[in-house]
Amino acid sequence: MTTTLDKPSKPTAKAPRTAAHRTARRKALLHWIAVHSLGVAAALFFVLPFVFIFLTSLMGGQQTLTRDLIPTTWEWGNYAKVFDTPGFLTWWKNTLLYAGLGTVLTVVSSIPVAYALAKFRFRGQRLAMMLVISMMMLPPQVIIIPMYLFWAKELDLAGSLWPLIIPMAFGDAFAIFLLRQFLLTIPGEYLDSARVDGCGELRILLRVVLPMAKPGIAAVALFQFFFAWNDYFGPQIYASENPAAWTLSYGLESFKGAHHTDWNLTMAATILVMAPVILVFFFAQKAFVEGVTLTGVKG
Repeated sequence: MTTTLDKPSKPTAKAPRTAAHRTARRKALLHWIAVHSLGVAAALFFVLPFVFIFLTSLMGGQQTLTRDLIPTTWEWGNYAKVFDTPGFLTWWKNTLLYAGLGTVLTVVSSIPVAYALAKFRFRGQRLAMMLVISMMMLPPQVIIIPMYLFWAKELDLAGSLWPLIIPMAFGDAFAIFLLRQFLLTIPGEYLDSARVDGCGELRILLRVVLPMAKPGIAAVALFQFFFAWNDYFGPQIYASENPAAWTLSYGLESFKGAHHTDWNLTMAATILVMAPVILVFFFAQKAFVEGVTLTGVKG
């Protein structure tokens, strides 16, 4: 009579592996929920004020004085009333002139200076760079009195935007610094190759450097455009005495004073002032982020 002995079963590691896998998946899920919850909270923190302004701009005059958050009737005509306000289109024209022409002049005048500081070696280069940085640190309020006396008394340009536009033709310290940092990332071998082929410095700048510096130029242009579009201090100093020279930022303050109880019209005007800046950044954000990021590659 034979006896069959059962073989002892081998211990398996499947159960511990399954438990560890479940624990890892649970931790990953909790991490995903935590990160995305913070992201959603941050997005709501920035988006909800714009949503509130937009909804208020579409309310009736009486509803804005209540606690309602959603318009009972969607008053799209509020935007037409804002455009019918005397002077509003003039403020638009002045702002486009100030921001557009100022941006072009700043970029055109700052590129050669930034190129010289980035790619040339000359006596006093460090001193020139220190002067550029010191100009960035100088608040405009410090020199506003002598500058106003010069533009208003000597050149008789008070009551216009030209005292703000003309200086942009002589470069901007922040634009020069940002462009110089970006141009440092362009390898010098490209410039040396162009010199070997017989190109002069101006041709190298136009044919080699500018095509490679498009992200940095876009970032500088956007910075300058946003600054000029939102500038309140400059127009207040030079153009406050002439309503025909007001910009949107300064005119909006006057509009709010004239419609201090019509919050729907005030919010509609605010939306119209903010919309161009938001649209410009939305369509140019890739070049803007790339340009700002690459400026920190080299010091």
